[in-house]
Order: sequence, then C-alpha cells, then structure tokens
Amino acid sequence: MDILQHILVYVVLALAVGYLVKKFLLPRSLFASAKKGSNACGEDDCGCH
Repeated sequence: MDILQHILVYVVLALAVGYLVKKFLLPRSLFASAKKGSNACGEDDCGCH
C-alpha cells in the first residue's frame, strides 16, 4: 500500500508541475486555436482579443 501512495503522489505532482509550466512558462502561441481568421469577434475587428 505504501508503494501505491508514493506512485499516486508522484503522478499528482507531475500533473501539477505540468499544469504550472503550461500556464506560466510556455508561450500562448503554441495553444492558439484556428479561429484567428474567422471573425469570431464580429465584423469590425475591434482588436479586443
């Protein structure tokens, strides 16, 4: 049972570190969707996004 708890702790730790790296260290351009050219904001291209 002790081994299972260690494995679960390391898995949760790896997920948390991965989330923080994705959220704060990686550039947003890697995760940008393909909606850039699709007038998602309206017709006047207000530049709000």
